[in-house]
Amino acid sequence: MAFLLSEQLYLISGQGPPPPKDFFPVIWKSWKISVRLEHRGAPPRQLKMAHQEFLHAKMLQRDVVTVFGQRILDYAVSLCQVKVDYLERLPDDLLLKIVSYLQLKDTTLLAQLCNSEKFWEEMVRNRCAEFSSDMEEIANAMGWRTTFFTFFHKSAIKKQEEDQANKTIG
Repeated sequence: MAFLLSEQLYLISGQGPPPPKDFFPVIWKSWKISVRLEHRGAPPRQLKMAHQEFLHAKMLQRDVVTVFGQRILDYAVSLCQVKVDYLERLPDDLLLKIVSYLQLKDTTLLAQLCNSEKFWEEMVRNRCAEFSSDMEEIANAMGWRTTFFTFFHKSAIKKQEEDQANKTIG
């Protein structure tokens, strides 16, 4: 529902003011809406918490899902875990602008590569731990790309996020 509103509902900004330029708390403001006169004009409630606190604040996470949806919660949790997925967050027009700097030949080669069965076979074989030799016949019959998105897509993304988190921690 938030996309139907023309006003800004959340803001992502850059560098913080000095001195704590490298620390950004999670801030959640909410208003209590009531028809009772004694609640009229009540100030908003504001919660400020560190990223680690937000990761454990399940009630607040439910509020975020209710207002903004699961995708924004996933994004906020990723940011709190220092996982930034730059390409996924770029608007399509900006991605197109970046790709437009490639030579036409290179763009064509990239598109062909991403659509090739060999590319998807490599993705499944090298990045999907659950893949077994029994599944090879299925993959050959269905196609490797279809097999990846049918059986492994979510688990591959989860594994990649876990690997990234381990690199950040370690």
